[in-house]
Amino acid sequence: MKAFLFDLNGTMIHDMDYHTRAWQQLLNEDLGGQFTREQVKLQMYGKNQEVLVRMFGPDRFTEEEMVSLALEKEKRYQEAYRPHLRLLPGLPEFLARAHQRGIPMAIGSAAIPFNIDFVLDTLNIRHYFAAIVSADDVTISKPHPETFLKAATQLGVVPTDCLVFEDVPKGAEAAINAGMRAVILTTTHEPAEFAHLPNILHFAPDYTDAFMQELV
Repeated sequence: MKAFLFDLNGTMIHDMDYHTRAWQQLLNEDLGGQFTREQVKLQMYGKNQEVLVRMFGPDRFTEEEMVSLALEKEKRYQEAYRPHLRLLPGLPEFLARAHQRGIPMAIGSAAIPFNIDFVLDTLNIRHYFAAIVSADDVTISKPHPETFLKAATQLGVVPTDCLVFEDVPKGAEAAINAGMRAVILTTTHEPAEFAHLPNILHFAPDYTDAFMQELV
C-alpha cells in the first residue's frame, strides 16, 4: 500500500465507551429520551447532527440547537476520557515506522475538528498526518466514500493504493465504496459483523499484531 488512512475513534484510541456514555447522558438525561445503551451504540456513526436526527426525528431541533448539543456532548466525552487518552498498543511505533518509510498518512474521521485536535495535539502526533478530513469537510458521512476519497486526493494517492484502518462496519463500507481495502481494529465490533464486506484484509485487536508489523 502507498498510503494509510485512519479513522480515529475506536481505531487509533479505545474511547467508544466514553462516547456512548456521553451520548446516553445527553439523549436521556438532558433531552428526555429513553434509549438503551445498545440503541445508542447502533446509531453512533456519521455526524453528531445526524445522530440527533436518527434518535429524535428531523423536526425536534433547529440546526443551531444541534450544533450546540453536538459540542456539549463532545465536551462531556473529553472531560471523562482525558485521563485515559492514549493510542492503542503498538500504534506509536507503527506511526513512527510508517513515517520513517515515507508512507503518507491521513485521518478520515466523522469526528468534528474539536475532537480530532483533542487527540492529535494532546498526544503530539499531528506531524505524522499530511491530511485530515473531518465531519466539517464532507457533505455526506460514511458509509459514503467522500471522507476517504478526499483524504486520498489530499495525499495525491489513487484510492486503490490506500489502506484504510477502521473499527466499525459503516467505516469499512465507506472504504469499499471508495475502492479501498481495510484492516479492522476489533475494539468495538466482532469480525462476524463485517462478513458482508469483501474488502477486509485482516482483523486485529491492536497494532502489536504480527500482520500490522509486516505492513511497515
